[in-house]
Amino acid sequence: MSTTLSPNAWQHTHVFDEGNPLAARNTRWAVLLTVVMMVAEIAGGYIYNSMALLADGWHMSSHAVALGVSVLAYGAARRWAKDGRFAFGTWKIEILGGYSSALLLVGVAGLMLWQSVERLITPTPIHYEQAIVIGLVGLAVNLICAWLLRGGHHGHGHGHGHGHGHGHGHGEGHGGAHGHAHEAVAGEGVGHAHGHGATSAAGHAGTHDHKDLNLHSAYMHVLADAATSVLAILALLGGRLWGADWLDPVMGIAGAVLVAAWARSLLRDTGRVLLDAEMDAPVVAEIREVIAAAPWPAAIADLHVWRVGRAQYACIVSLVSDSADARPDEVRRLLAVHEELVHVTVEINRPPARTV
Repeated sequence: MSTTLSPNAWQHTHVFDEGNPLAARNTRWAVLLTVVMMVAEIAGGYIYNSMALLADGWHMSSHAVALGVSVLAYGAARRWAKDGRFAFGTWKIEILGGYSSALLLVGVAGLMLWQSVERLITPTPIHYEQAIVIGLVGLAVNLICAWLLRGGHHGHGHGHGHGHGHGHGHGEGHGGAHGHAHEAVAGEGVGHAHGHGATSAAGHAGTHDHKDLNLHSAYMHVLADAATSVLAILALLGGRLWGADWLDPVMGIAGAVLVAAWARSLLRDTGRVLLDAEMDAPVVAEIREVIAAAPWPAAIADLHVWRVGRAQYACIVSLVSDSADARPDEVRRLLAVHEELVHVTVEINRPPARTV
């Protein structure tokens, strides 16, 4: 007699990260302030015939574009959060936004370097008074934007309190999630368990801090603009007071190097996430420690860990064990102490029986 099997109890969404609404709102405010200041500097440059103001205004426009990319990334991640085409949710759209923003930051550094070297070789008259005033106003705007973007790095993530599996030996998981598993015959099959749940446990030493890389990229743009504003103001003061016109391009070169260093750091952090280069994350060592401390002998044959949220990870672990107590649901119970593991798949391989 055939029966209709319903998978509803084992189905789930893959929205592991709920986004960062506060950061998205503050980034929108930062974009607005940056655009207003950009328009003021460009207009002032035309009115006072100041190339310094025009250059800084167009320089700020690149930051406005970069901040806009961050805002679009937040919106896209929220819009497609439940789109089934994204196997592990849309959080990486935010990371892609951060990566794109970092590339723009590299372009800003290159433009600053090119303009500074050009002015060092071919000096141009500088309207110090107007440039200093606008520079101070620009610095104030950057500090306000930095204040808006300084927080909000800690978004909220969640897991799914159920697991699923298949086969002929069913067992309940623990720690707030349940799962099904099957034991395979020796040497031929594997046992599987799939779990979804960020379950807390008193024995966990604590979660690892993960910043919002999309917000961090916007913050880096604002800091870069603030740093270059400070360097520009110092250079302009030196030129105004002591006639050291060479200070302006030299400070521009120093600012370009600083911005390039920040861009490199941001590219490294976002690139690691986009390429799933997370196998040196602390949680990987913790998984190995849990398996090593298990009450039955087991060896890790294969292990894959990657990030699906700011502080959430997915894990696939394949074990080899000849102990009947080494079951997928039991492995998931042991791993449940690490609440950052929100999507766990366990595979048990049985070694072939020895012949005497």
